[in-house]
Amino acid sequence: MHNMKWIKFISIYILVLLAVTAFAQQERKFIRKGNKLYEKENFQESEIQYRKAIDKDKSSYNASFNIGDALYKQEKYEDATKQFSELSSKQLSKEDKSKLYHNIGNSMLQNQKLQESIDAYKEALRNNPNDMETKYNLAYAQKLMQQQQQQDKQDKNEENKDQNKDQKDQQQNQDQQDKKDEQQQQQQQPKISKEDAERLLQALANDEKKTQDKLKQEKAKAAKARVVKEW
Repeated sequence: MHNMKWIKFISIYILVLLAVTAFAQQERKFIRKGNKLYEKENFQESEIQYRKAIDKDKSSYNASFNIGDALYKQEKYEDATKQFSELSSKQLSKEDKSKLYHNIGNSMLQNQKLQESIDAYKEALRNNPNDMETKYNLAYAQKLMQQQQQQDKQDKNEENKDQNKDQKDQQQNQDQQDKKDEQQQQQQQPKISKEDAERLLQALANDEKKTQDKLKQEKAKAAKARVVKEW
């Protein structure tokens, strides 16, 4: 969000007519009306008058420039940028170029396009290095850019922290689930009483004894068969 103290310095240039000639007199009349309405902050009506001037002289640079001003004051920053940018291809004096790029910078700045506004202010200063208004606006745009970069870096760090926390939480949840599964498996294993255990052991012992007795009997039979009968 823009600092309101700085916003007061974001002034915009408007072209005024210093003299009236017979040539294109109707066009200039509408520009004068537009300027008076602009000064009264009736920006929508001033735009209408400037467009009437364009109807009288489609090549009127002053009328086209001031339409951009009126759009800017109506907070139609995208339209204002387009209006000013269309004039940048014209053959202009350095002073007019400086004012044009100053206004392009302002429109870009208000539209949150910080890098574009910085570039426009620098272009304005190339044509008029002594323009203090443009210097102020450039410094402000660069300050906003620095703040935005710092905020982006902070947001990225926070995002990384959140990702690490999510991974840690997932691992903890997995460990808890593994422990729960292990406990469930232990609970599902059949339990045996002390008496049943003793009977089982006794049965195993009896089976072992029977097996041993059987082996002894088989050995005895085998030994008896090998005895040679004496005559």
